[in-house]
Amino acid sequence: MSKQNKRHDSRPKKGNSSRHKPQDGIAKQGPSRKPAPVKSTERTKGPPWIYGRHAVVAALANPKRNCHRLLATSEFLKNHGRELDQAIQSVERKRPDAEIMDRMEIEDLLQGGVHQGIALQADPLPRASLDDALSQATDQDNALFVALDQATDPQNIGAVLRSAAGFGALGVIIPDKNAPEITGAMAKAACGALERIAFIRVTNLSRTMEDLKENGFWSVGLDGYAETNLSDINMTGKTLLVMGSEGTGLRRLTKEKCDFLARIPISQAIESLNLSNATAVALYEIARQRG
Repeated sequence: MSKQNKRHDSRPKKGNSSRHKPQDGIAKQGPSRKPAPVKSTERTKGPPWIYGRHAVVAALANPKRNCHRLLATSEFLKNHGRELDQAIQSVERKRPDAEIMDRMEIEDLLQGGVHQGIALQADPLPRASLDDALSQATDQDNALFVALDQATDPQNIGAVLRSAAGFGALGVIIPDKNAPEITGAMAKAACGALERIAFIRVTNLSRTMEDLKENGFWSVGLDGYAETNLSDINMTGKTLLVMGSEGTGLRRLTKEKCDFLARIPISQAIESLNLSNATAVALYEIARQRG
């Protein structure tokens, strides 16, 4: 029996569903100083800000990041200075000295961002390429990507990036149209995953799914009204997990491009899981099958 037939024998065919059921040390620093109040015009000037402990530490440790300003409270440096210093010393690229500010000053500059006492102004990362990500998948029999169809909430997308990195995915793919820009909120929700996993924007998701299929990937789309449970589908081998947006789910053409559609069985007590939760559950099932 061929591999293709064997795979088809172990994977039920997709149904024709029409809707988606949503699924101690101190870091090196410059002299302590009391900065002047932040003017409103300074809040949005220059490169974007990343904030939150894990997001900033990961960005400082990423040699691809060009960093400009580092703001921290004295309390943060007291509790996490050693971790911050290790991140700075781990790369040869120049890093800014920490400017000490109080919490409210940083919050004002970030226009309300929940920063945990740390913020970093840095240039965006170079745009990730699907071809580069696929080159990493060549010798990986269990290569995994996650695709998001019409996802628009930055924090949900950040949480998906975190789960995808945690379960070993090579990248998260999203259509460029209507996709949000990478913001501090997304980076914080990703908890450093933006530095560790490719976030790939594509012009056409359907065409990208075809490209992945030509490279040996099976596409599994999550649909709350599919007839097959996710655990009944064989997701060993190269797999693309396709997630729809909350509310509208997968678009019709995206469903048609999927090799299989599956659902996560949940109780009737709630209507659905949100995008990031459903993705985490699906990624766990893939990891479970792969041992």
